[in-house]
Amino acid sequence: MTRLNLFAPEVRENPYPFYAALRRESPVCQVDPNGMWVVTRYDDIVAAFKNTQVFSSAGLRMATEPPYLRRQNPLSGSMILADPPRHGQLRSISSRAFTANMVSTLEHHMRSMAVRLTDDLVHRRVVEFISEFASRAQVSVLAKLIGFDPGLEGHFKRWATDLVIVGVIPPEDHARIAEVRRTIDEMEQYMLGLLASRRRHLENDLVSELLRSRRDDDGITDQDLVSLLSLLLVAGLETSTSLMTHMVLILAQRPMWMDRLRAEPALIPHFIEEVMRFEAPVHATMRLTVTETELGGTRLPAHAVVALLISSGLRDEARFQEPDRFNPERGDQANLAFGHGAHFCLGVFLARVQARIVLEELLRRCHRIVLRTDRLEWQAALNTRSPVALPIEVIPVSTTAARESPVVQGIW
Repeated sequence: MTRLNLFAPEVRENPYPFYAALRRESPVCQVDPNGMWVVTRYDDIVAAFKNTQVFSSAGLRMATEPPYLRRQNPLSGSMILADPPRHGQLRSISSRAFTANMVSTLEHHMRSMAVRLTDDLVHRRVVEFISEFASRAQVSVLAKLIGFDPGLEGHFKRWATDLVIVGVIPPEDHARIAEVRRTIDEMEQYMLGLLASRRRHLENDLVSELLRSRRDDDGITDQDLVSLLSLLLVAGLETSTSLMTHMVLILAQRPMWMDRLRAEPALIPHFIEEVMRFEAPVHATMRLTVTETELGGTRLPAHAVVALLISSGLRDEARFQEPDRFNPERGDQANLAFGHGAHFCLGVFLARVQARIVLEELLRRCHRIVLRTDRLEWQAALNTRSPVALPIEVIPVSTTAARESPVVQGIW
């Protein structure tokens, strides 16, 4: 039997029929590239998330620091690549600093940014949504949240991109490796300088809260804080941008929901939850088996690279009725979209709040969103599934309709 290649063009374009076949026939099996193992069923994915003693995150650290890098990658020391008890130590300080209350203080900034970007969208009518709306919105929010200089927003995307591509750069590409090294040096220097500045004068941002939350005996170093800030930058940009992108793509493909949400704004949170189930912001996450083990009736060898296909689990027929149907009224989320257990993402509240605000503003100003391409090109990445670009046209709501919109009344 030919192994499925997860990066084949037809799989990237629509992986879900292939995932369904795996769930039926080989729920835990090897695939290409490189014979990695995949886990496709909901219950098996949850079991792997819970079993951190066998399914290790820390075991994958070496992939982020290939020998040719010749330096530490800040992401390698982050909690996403840590197992208990180290993971708990890093998550503890993050949880103390990154609170729902802190996110709620950002709502005015999120709203202002969403209004400004939506106004530009309506004025221009035809735009590429990812680069001209979703990424700009998220970069601005992260800068405000963390305490980064807004004047450096243009650098953030480059920093995040260079951090995550380290493991896939060919060793012979000396120019790109040197460029990545310079990026990491630049970013670390800035973050260490920011920590020193906040020690002299604490402010109302995440860096200041991290410093306030440190304890003499918690063993957290400045390098640990740099790793945490790097993770927030990478994961925050990736997941929230993907969520906003899929939200708009679904509205373009299913325009009836724009009318429905305007008429019933109480459905907006349910719509967002269903977007996260239907097209999970984290498509897959990786683990390394510490010992030989059994999962889903299949023996996995020690030191096997395992992809937990979250997006397959969220389409599992054994867990969701009509899983391939987009239905915000299903009333059963059981969402793995931001991980599970110890590695459940701390940023999920931020992502939900921002998605809600962006959706409210789009509904207020846009009558319809029209996709302006016959075929989308998808990024060649396993952890996320997002279009390379999303060209859209906006059909504005009339001034009178905007004034009378139930969503607007609900907001203001």
